[in-house]
Amino acid sequence: MFHTWLSYPKYFRYGFFILWSLGSILNGFVFKDENNMYLIYIFIVILLGIGFYNYSAFVIILLTTLVVTCRFYLIPDPLPTITTFLSYLVTYLLISFISRALMRYVQKVRKDYFELTTALANALDSRDPYTRHHSENVSKYAVEIAREMNLSEELCDIIRIGGLLHDIGKIGIPEHILRKKGKLTEEEYNIIKTHPDIGYKIIKHITNFSENGVLDIVLYHHERYDGRGYPNGLKGKEIPLLARIVAVADTFDAMISQRVYREKLDLNSTLNEIVQNKGTQFDPDIVDVFLRVVEQPDKLDN
Repeated sequence: MFHTWLSYPKYFRYGFFILWSLGSILNGFVFKDENNMYLIYIFIVILLGIGFYNYSAFVIILLTTLVVTCRFYLIPDPLPTITTFLSYLVTYLLISFISRALMRYVQKVRKDYFELTTALANALDSRDPYTRHHSENVSKYAVEIAREMNLSEELCDIIRIGGLLHDIGKIGIPEHILRKKGKLTEEEYNIIKTHPDIGYKIIKHITNFSENGVLDIVLYHHERYDGRGYPNGLKGKEIPLLARIVAVADTFDAMISQRVYREKLDLNSTLNEIVQNKGTQFDPDIVDVFLRVVEQPDKLDN
């Protein structure tokens, strides 16, 4: 849970200002003679380093100095000298910059995580020139739907990863089937339908994916709202929300993109097809949200 919070530094900035204000009020008016309140100031500078990790060193130094000044004047000290102040300042600056460095490391790992996932998705899409960038597009559209639904940034990040990896199971599908220009035989189509299960088996051992919903996207993005989808024939709300979102984004990109077996459709035809499948293939509420997104063209530009 704490690792998830580290993805949103603004909350640590809010916490910094709230705790700093609270600490100053407590020391100034409630616990005037207490000298064991110094711990609150340690937490304050930890929040400072995390929340302002991407700010300049000057900002960190300035804010830390202000915090130390409050601590120096509000908490009784037997020897309130300039040397004492400077010792506090050095100690608190050290805590601030250590917290800042750790947060920068976490953000770098997070960035590398997204870049690695994107590279993996691109490598998969490159097997078929007609589906190049499909996973990135699905990820982008699904995130826009999620944001329009006012889902949390945490869920948007999960959808971003799930969208990139939703077709990872196609790595186990023979290329002659993926690139076939004509209509698939029933046997070939049944092989295609195994890709959610293959994808699930590829990434199921990644603990974070099983806990946050990425596995649900990979496994259930071809389920239908009427229960006629695959692999498990889930129906309605039985299908995880994130998978229902990606299902709309996946179909939209597939229809407006050039494919080996057909020409791409124009936007109006694609939208009409999606609307006609409200309540059958797609969650009707998500389709309505998607249509609102489409009304904002800048969100769909590649």
